[in-house]
Amino acid sequence: MKFNKLWIFLTILSMGCGTASLATIESSTATPIIFPTETLFSPTELPSPTVFAPPTIPPTETLTPIPPTATNTAIVLVGYLKAKVTADLLSCRYGPGSEYLYLYGLNKDARIRISGRTDANNWVMVDGKNKCWVNAKFLEVEGSPVSLPIMYPGEYKLPVSPYYPPTTVFNATRNKNNPRLVDISWDDIPLIAGDEEDEFMNHYIVEVWRCEGGQFVFEALATNELSMSFIDEVGCNQTSHGRVFVQEKHGFAGPSEIPAWLPLP
Repeated sequence: MKFNKLWIFLTILSMGCGTASLATIESSTATPIIFPTETLFSPTELPSPTVFAPPTIPPTETLTPIPPTATNTAIVLVGYLKAKVTADLLSCRYGPGSEYLYLYGLNKDARIRISGRTDANNWVMVDGKNKCWVNAKFLEVEGSPVSLPIMYPGEYKLPVSPYYPPTTVFNATRNKNNPRLVDISWDDIPLIAGDEEDEFMNHYIVEVWRCEGGQFVFEALATNELSMSFIDEVGCNQTSHGRVFVQEKHGFAGPSEIPAWLPLP
């Protein structure tokens, strides 16, 4: 009997301890578990995420076009341009100027093609079997003559005279009274009677590339004399120069280069 009472007492005691332990466990589950602070990061301590973005390219480098300038704008060359004659009768000549030998005339409203130009004047080359030169101010051109290739001086050559030698240019000096002028002179090459194109033909063609008013120009001058003067100023990047042809009805003898002259002080 004593043994049974003792067993009942122990049983009740163990049940009481189990209840206390369960209460303790339930109570502990309601309390947040605090881990050591060195293993956690508070929101202010979290490192900023690293975002790898593509490199930023300034818009001006990829999106903004560069405005064209005189130094980076290329001229697109064309093989020829169509044009219409506006003068009543337009002379087409062997060279790019009104003093060269005459080849043929073009009537008003004639449709032509032009395929070349000079490097510094307003004359253009008429395309065809017999190429010749006209002044572009007497044409209506479909396009800009600047887009034509430079053919003179260069690829186009004046017909050569088989009968006369070139002249010799003696000198080229600044005029003492007017330094803007350059004086040149050359040797005479007499023509045989009948070798003039007509009574108005000049015996010598003087081609000069010179500076005037800040513009570099090409000019074909003509004379029957053995000397000539022309203006050459400062203000151009190109070097002034020139040459002389002997002209007769069959063609041109030369050219004879003009010696370099001193620039204007």
